[in-house]
Amino acid sequence: MTIDLRAAPATPLRSRIGLFTAALVAACIAPQALAADYDPANRSEVAEMVRKLTGEGLDSAELSRVMTDARRSQSVLDAMSRPAERHLRWDQYRQIFIQPARISRGVQFVAEHLDAFERAERDYGVPREVIAAIIGIETDYGRVTGNHRVIDALSTLAFDYPPRQPFFRKELEAYLTLTEEQGLDPLSFKGSYAGAMGYPQFMPSSYQAYAVDFDGDGVRDLWREPVDAIGSVANYFAGHGWVQGLAVAAPARGPSSPPEGVEVNSIERPAQRIASLADHGIVSTAELPEDLPVTPIALDFADGHYEYLLGTENFYVITRYNRSHLYAMAVTTLAESIKEALERQ
Repeated sequence: MTIDLRAAPATPLRSRIGLFTAALVAACIAPQALAADYDPANRSEVAEMVRKLTGEGLDSAELSRVMTDARRSQSVLDAMSRPAERHLRWDQYRQIFIQPARISRGVQFVAEHLDAFERAERDYGVPREVIAAIIGIETDYGRVTGNHRVIDALSTLAFDYPPRQPFFRKELEAYLTLTEEQGLDPLSFKGSYAGAMGYPQFMPSSYQAYAVDFDGDGVRDLWREPVDAIGSVANYFAGHGWVQGLAVAAPARGPSSPPEGVEVNSIERPAQRIASLADHGIVSTAELPEDLPVTPIALDFADGHYEYLLGTENFYVITRYNRSHLYAMAVTTLAESIKEALERQ
C-alpha cells in the first residue's frame, strides 16, 4: 500500500503521521485478518468435503460460507500434540473430581430436574446418579463446556492434524450436517479443543446417533437444555449395552500388587471369570455369580498399596464414554456419593 501524505495538505502533521501509522498497521494485518484458512476455493480437500455433503442434500453456498469463516487454531493443535499426561494414581485422579462441592451440585442438579431423571430411569434403565455423575465430571453440570469455537476446532483437526484427520473429518461432516438439519448456526457454538459439545460433551457423531429431544420442544439441544442432556446420556448408555440393575463394580480383595498373568484395568469387554481370578488371589467380597464375566480393577495409592474391584459390563459401558479405567472409576465414585447424599435427604 502507498501512502501519500500530500493527499491531505490541510491535515496537521501529527494527525497525518497518525493516519500514516494506522494505515501502515492496517496494511500489515489485513492479509492475516482476511485469510480464509478453509475457504473451499483455496483448499481442494475442503472443496471435496463440500461436494460430498452437497451430494447428501446440504446447501453448497451455506457450506462454503461456513468453511470460509472457519479458522485454523494453533491452540487446538498444541493441545492435541502435547505429550501424553503422566500417569496419575487413583488417589490423584480422584481428587480432581470427587469433591464435596461437586457432589452437592450433583444433588442439586438431580433435584432441579427430578422429573427428567425419573423418566430417564424408566425409559433407559440408567440410574439418575450415574447420568448426573457423567454430566458432573464432563462439564460440572453445564458450568464448563469449552471455549473453542467448534467449527474452528473440528476444521483444524480435520485438515491440519494428520495423525487423526479421517476421524475428525467425519466429525466435522457430522457437525455440519446436524446443525443444518436443526437450523442452527454452526459458527456460534463453542466446545472442547477436540470438538466435544454441550452439557455431556458429545462429539458430533454421538450427537447425531444418541441425542434425544427429551423436553419435547422439537429440538435436540445439548448446549442449552439440561433435560435433553439427561435423556441423551441415558440413551447413549442404553445404546452401548447398559444392563439395568447390574452393579458397576463390586468390591474385592487382592495381593499387595497386581499378580502376573492377570490383565487389570482393561477397557475391553469383561472376559475374566470370578473363579479363575481367585486362583490368582483376587477374590470377590460381594455375592456375584461365579461365571459372571468381570474386569479386575487395581487402584494404586501414594503409599504403594492397591485396592481391588471387579468391573462388570456396566463398567465397560462407562468406558465407551471415555476410554479410561480411572474415568470410569471417577464416574462410579461420584455417582455413589450423589446417591448416598440423595438418600440422606
